[in-house]
Amino acid sequence: MVKVGIIGATGYAGQELVRILLGHKDAEIVWYGSRSYIDQEYASVYRNMFQLVDAKCMDDNMDELSKQADVIFTATPQGLCASLVNEQILSNTKIVDLSADFRIKDVATYEKWYNLEHKSPQFIEEAVYGLCEINREDIKKARLIANPGCYTTCSILSLYPLVKERLVDVDTIIVDAKSGTSGAGRGAKVANLYCEVNESIKAYGVTTHRHTPEIEEQLGYAYDGTPLTINFTPHLVPMNRGILVTAYAKLVKDVSYEDIKAVYDKYYGKERFVRVLEKGVCPETRWVEGSNYVDVNFVIDPRTKRVVVMGAMDNLVKGAAGQAVQNMNLIMGLPEEEGLLMPPMFP
Repeated sequence: MVKVGIIGATGYAGQELVRILLGHKDAEIVWYGSRSYIDQEYASVYRNMFQLVDAKCMDDNMDELSKQADVIFTATPQGLCASLVNEQILSNTKIVDLSADFRIKDVATYEKWYNLEHKSPQFIEEAVYGLCEINREDIKKARLIANPGCYTTCSILSLYPLVKERLVDVDTIIVDAKSGTSGAGRGAKVANLYCEVNESIKAYGVTTHRHTPEIEEQLGYAYDGTPLTINFTPHLVPMNRGILVTAYAKLVKDVSYEDIKAVYDKYYGKERFVRVLEKGVCPETRWVEGSNYVDVNFVIDPRTKRVVVMGAMDNLVKGAAGQAVQNMNLIMGLPEEEGLLMPPMFP
């Protein structure tokens, strides 16, 4: 039985970790960490956990937690994990960090986009980017996992086969993405109040969103090792969960539907959690909600010689907690899909 601790258990991603791990036959949660609710019953914070979780919230003492847990999930704001981690902790336990602290390999880039001083840059090179479908073998050997961002996961998985096989001009990539309001976290913000988001949709972080360098860096590794430059524009949609990515890129040669389908099947044909849809079927967030699946598809536009790529997933599951559990399964030698085979919820 893998003993698990969660720091940030009362955020949306943290609560999703709890929900998933309660159904994981090889994991036991030993620490529900939350700075905001120390000594409060966890089930009083999330009433859906009534009679399911009989534990109180604890603090974020990672030193003590590392002695009790085989794996620590840090579902916390940027900067916290980097400020707490040290060599002794990493010698005691494994960490799956759901923040951005170890996703970007260049410290200056991280500090520029996140406007934070990185507190433990000595661990950046060691950290493995936890996109399981791409970095599976490295993840298995890691002790520090940088769990990818939600927009990033959907964008990279949607585009990766085309970039890897050099079928598109990478200088022409445009990513248009839309997310439900849970992507902004549980904190009270005026911009996320019901009356502010209902019956409206808006772009935000235009040219400045923090997931941009993460997408560029990871797609750059797929291409030739050099970070790319893309346009990425996120939008806030009045729904609880879900991400829809629509990406555009210029094709570098004439290809048929069958040519591109073969490329997607090459990379994802054996993947449990990436579903390449049938011809003509566009991904929809409603068909992945509550699950660890990513649905992807594409359409060739012969008029503009572009390919339009689409991806849909749940931002709290494959975009956060589900992917984190998938990473835990890999680093602990468990079946990768354990605890994650729940079908999407509908309606």
